[in-house]
Amino acid sequence: MKCLQIQLGVICSVGIWTLSEAKLQAAQAHQTWKLPSELTEQVIKVNPTAILMAAPENFNPDLQLPPVLPKPPALPKPPQNSSSPTTSTEPGTPDVVLESIYTDYHYETDNFGQTNFFFEPTAQFRLSNGNKIFFKTGFNFFEQRGVESITNFPLQVGWQAKIGQVTLQTAVGVDVFNRLPTAINLNAKVEAPISPPQVSPSGQLLSVVVLSGNLEQGPYKSNARTLGNQITSWRFGPDLYWQIDRNTSLFSSLRLSSYNDGNSDVQSFSRLERKFGQFSLAANLFSWSYDRDLERTSGYFSPPDFLVYNAEVAWEGDIANFLHCRLAANLGRQRLKGEFDNANTYQTRCTIKLSPNIEADLGYSFSNIRDQDTGGSAYSGNSLTGQLRVKF
Repeated sequence: MKCLQIQLGVICSVGIWTLSEAKLQAAQAHQTWKLPSELTEQVIKVNPTAILMAAPENFNPDLQLPPVLPKPPALPKPPQNSSSPTTSTEPGTPDVVLESIYTDYHYETDNFGQTNFFFEPTAQFRLSNGNKIFFKTGFNFFEQRGVESITNFPLQVGWQAKIGQVTLQTAVGVDVFNRLPTAINLNAKVEAPISPPQVSPSGQLLSVVVLSGNLEQGPYKSNARTLGNQITSWRFGPDLYWQIDRNTSLFSSLRLSSYNDGNSDVQSFSRLERKFGQFSLAANLFSWSYDRDLERTSGYFSPPDFLVYNAEVAWEGDIANFLHCRLAANLGRQRLKGEFDNANTYQTRCTIKLSPNIEADLGYSFSNIRDQDTGGSAYSGNSLTGQLRVKF
């Protein structure tokens, strides 16, 4: 069954790639498209910790890319009188400009005494050549029953650039702990459209296929026991986003991981979503397979056979001029070691616009999708997430 899951994950990824290639060959228009600094800035709203942990409960609606809004045409400059001399009073373009500060907040607990807390602000700067650099720091706290708590201070510097239609992003840093040795972390991402995008006159994204490759290395911040055992991992694999039509999208991800304790895993996640005005329906499929179950010794959830599938119903809209909210419920099943159980998640997220340049997200979710083996005992977890965005 484990080999079959791996084969199915690979087959699905190849099938999606084949479909996207056929769509690309069928397209006649080869218009130039500006990818992604705008798209990447919006996708940064996805919780980076959740992606690193890649836990099955993170069925995140923010994974889909936002529409590309057309830029207004530049106004013509008034004619200058050639007979009268003019002096330029415009200041020169600075080499570095502070563009935004994003502060991520994540607090999660479960009914088995595990608590993880993340608070990570990121400052993003734009260079005169259009490239971007960012600095991330913060304070993280990990607590678990029967384990001495751990505090973590992440420090990271990153760089982002665009070459043609390809967006490159790299980052490297260190994780400083209160009672553990300092550890190095790094990540890299390459993102590019593989089909020409279609955009409506109003600026709504009608269709596009975007493929990205991801590489991550660093401490495995699953819980206090995992960090105490100094578990680190390499994680790599592709993501595919396909805006099929105006209201239908597909996101698919495949990850292969290798751990310093000799373990390895294969993980796949797919989400198909259809919007109906302010309502939406989605189907999620997640599979996770480890080479060995080392939860008792290394401390992290390492199921040899884990499958989650569910259906999602959601509503999203404006409650007030300054308040935008999303409510969602996922109902499905999960399979662990051949035994099935219900898999349900309830989520809410609101965005508050405090000013034209300041807005904040606040979200809450409750889930019984496992992120540890609890035997016959029921599992439940709560998560409070948020982000404060300040643009300059």
